[in-house]
Amino acid sequence: MGVEERAEESSAKAGGSRKIIHVDMDAFYASVEQRDNPELRGKPVAVGGSRERGVVAAASYEARKFGVHSAMPSITAKRKCPDLIFVKPRFDAYKAISLQIREIFAAYTPTIEPLSLDEAYLDVTENLKGIISATQIAEEIRARIRAETELTASAGVSYNKFLAKLASDHRKPDGLFVITPKMGQAFVETLPVRKFHGVGPATAKKMERLGIKTGFDLSGQTFEFLHQHFGKAGSYYYWAARGIDERPVRADRMRKSVGAENTFPADLFTYEAARDALREIVDKVWEYCEGSGIRGRTVTLKVKFANFQQITRSRTGQMQIRTRSELEQLGNALLEPLFPVSKGVRLLGVSLSSLTMEEAEREPEFSLPQSPARC
Repeated sequence: MGVEERAEESSAKAGGSRKIIHVDMDAFYASVEQRDNPELRGKPVAVGGSRERGVVAAASYEARKFGVHSAMPSITAKRKCPDLIFVKPRFDAYKAISLQIREIFAAYTPTIEPLSLDEAYLDVTENLKGIISATQIAEEIRARIRAETELTASAGVSYNKFLAKLASDHRKPDGLFVITPKMGQAFVETLPVRKFHGVGPATAKKMERLGIKTGFDLSGQTFEFLHQHFGKAGSYYYWAARGIDERPVRADRMRKSVGAENTFPADLFTYEAARDALREIVDKVWEYCEGSGIRGRTVTLKVKFANFQQITRSRTGQMQIRTRSELEQLGNALLEPLFPVSKGVRLLGVSLSSLTMEEAEREPEFSLPQSPARC
């Protein structure tokens, strides 16, 4: 069977077998800041450092009208938008809202693949509410996000991940767009290649040098040609140009560790001072564990001294750590033998690894899931 014949067969299979939603929060960090501070609403806002070496982490839509975008140097952003208001990021707040949104997703499907705090894929082919229409599910999810968080989300619905992400971008902000199997390839052909997820600026320029500017141009290339010029990624570009993407939505992958750290304004020289400082760090780690249902067996203490020398100490238990008190006691047990110190402590960190979900605590023995192979 030739490549083109396989494409037709794959397209028919993909078109009828899966219902995928991509949900993307609108200007997430900046929108949270505008929600929590009414004085920022309707104004150009950048989340990030305002100093010369600062970088924009996120920009409100009012700022984007001036060409301000994430990863832009703050000095450039200020030049483009003199009235730009810089706000320090509050990642604890963003994570808490992200978990709240994840709970909304989980009411519809367990098959959730988060890409970041503000976007995720959902496979709703078989969903918990028995709703046939993926579009209806996307509408309900967007309505619940607005009602429960006062934030807006855009959503794309299609029969694969590639098209669902394109669809969510198509009507931002606060939009919903559906790409059906009948319109998939035609929709892709109209797009500039720079709009393709996975095609960065450098790849887009290389494609343009090869005469490839749109999805239609890309679909006209042979599999061999794309593999020759783009290596393994050439296969992805070949199928994507035909509206085909066989990658499954992978349910939330277990992260390898969760941790927090703090650099102190003044060096710490006593165990008592370090123990008190460690308490706040433990609070942050346990807050995440409680919100996500994650537990772990290995505690690692990170210590950086005034001369920037860094050491770590770890301890692994037979069972998961079940309470915040246990985590703090283990952290203190690792910390105490380091004192007295000849050099002050400038940074402390605590992390928890050998992770599993809370339900696994009921089992006396368990094996950690293997990381799924990357597509």
